[in-house]
Parts: sequence; C-alpha cells; structure tokens
Amino acid sequence: VDKTIVVQSVHSALHYRTVIISISTTIYCTMISNNARIVAFLLAVVSPSLAFTTRSASASTQKTQLQLSTTSDEGSRRSFLTNVVTVAVLPSLVLSNPSSASAFGGFKAFESGPLVYGDDSIMSQKEHGTTSSPVQSDLRYGVSNKLADKISSFNRVFAEMGGYFEGTNFEKDVRDLVATTGGPITFYDSVSGKPLFVAPKGRSVDDFIEESKVHGWPSFRDEEVVWESVRVLRSSGETVSTVGTHLGHNLPDRNGNRYCINLVSIAGNPTSPE
Repeated sequence: VDKTIVVQSVHSALHYRTVIISISTTIYCTMISNNARIVAFLLAVVSPSLAFTTRSASASTQKTQLQLSTTSDEGSRRSFLTNVVTVAVLPSLVLSNPSSASAFGGFKAFESGPLVYGDDSIMSQKEHGTTSSPVQSDLRYGVSNKLADKISSFNRVFAEMGGYFEGTNFEKDVRDLVATTGGPITFYDSVSGKPLFVAPKGRSVDDFIEESKVHGWPSFRDEEVVWESVRVLRSSGETVSTVGTHLGHNLPDRNGNRYCINLVSIAGNPTSPE
C-alpha cells in the first residue's frame, strides 16, 4: 500500500530587519508505507525546527502537515531552505536512484580533472560503524564530538544542519590562520587525522568562506582536495576518506566539481607534526 506525504507550509512576514519564515510548500512523495513513516521520523529527528502533525486520512494515503517556522536574515533563509532540500530530497534521490546524486546540483561530475573514484567497499562496516575508531576527542573549531561521530561513522546520506559551521569558530580560525601563515590551511579527518583538504587555493579566503556560506557547508574545489586520502563513490557522489569517514557529497555546478563537506568530519588534528 502506498502512502503520500504532503508537506505544507504557510506565509512569510517581514518585520523591520527580521524575517519570519513559515514556508509553504507541498511535496508529494509516493512511497511504501514504512518508508513514509521512516522519512517523516528522520526529518523530525534531524531538524528540531521541523514540527510534524499527522492526521488520519484514507487507507491509501496519509497527510503529514509540516509546519516550518524560523527567524532569519536572507543568508539564514537560504541555509534553511538548503536544509529542507538536503534532508528531504537528497537522501531520497540517493536511495531511489544512486546515480543521480552526483548530478544533484544539475551537473554531472567533471571527470577531466583530478577527481579520484573509490569503491563502495571503503564504507563497509568496521569496528566503529564505517570507521575503525571514533572521532578524536579534541576536535577543532568547537564542533560537537557527538555530532561528529554520528555524521562521520554512522551515516551515509544525512548531514549536519546547513549553516552549522557559522555557529562555530570556523570562520575566525580560518581567517586567523590564513592571515598568520599567508597561505592555505589544512583540514584533517576527524577520525584518522589524515589531511583531506587544503584551502583556499586559487581564490581568496573571502571567496572560500562566501561560497561556503552560500551553500551552507564548507565547499571545496578539485584543486583543494588531498586525493591521497579522499575518494568519491561513483554510485552516489558520496565523498569519503580512505578510512571510511563520511565527509559529504560532490555536488557539481557550472564551475566544476564542488565538494559539499560536513565541518564535523574535517575538524581533526594531524597525527604527525604539521
């Protein structure tokens, strides 16, 4: 028996410089009954800002009203909308048609560059989820260790909330380090401490941070990836470390491959002197 999830929302109001968003959209997803319940549950768990109310309907359909309310400026509204798309749409795309994930941004992966594909076996079950050990205890940027462990080792499609990195020390630390060293900084695997990304390269620190804010997650380009330690799964676009850490996804745009990465997964410390 199929169920239909109807996601509804209401008005937007602007009062002085504060934007109160109650988003009104209707998303129809036809899926198996159990999947409908699972998706609704996961959405509620992942985003505390989403309040679900389920009403009884006919035997073949179920109406789930999703009321979204948040207070935000223009940048946060963009991040909020990105959250809904990432949490609700990307996982269903990956699960129903894995090959579509790499083109989620509307573009296929750019294979002419240095992109290195990996086999799905990298993410096989190990001693601690998809990794052999938990995340490091002293992660950088003030990120949550609990969230880092969940996203890095026990997850394949979901992500930290869009804009999460803006509530950490990320921007300050990145700007300070670039100003101090005069060059790019290295981001390390939260589990293994292996170098994963070196940024910014070929652009300013302002451009790097601005692109990350626009999309809601730290965003890297091909030349900023340490390909000795990073792989992209051809089946889904999932971007992972060679030790099995889930990092994010490759979401190409007109400028090339863009690696949309969870800060909690790249907040590690090097295991050898920098």
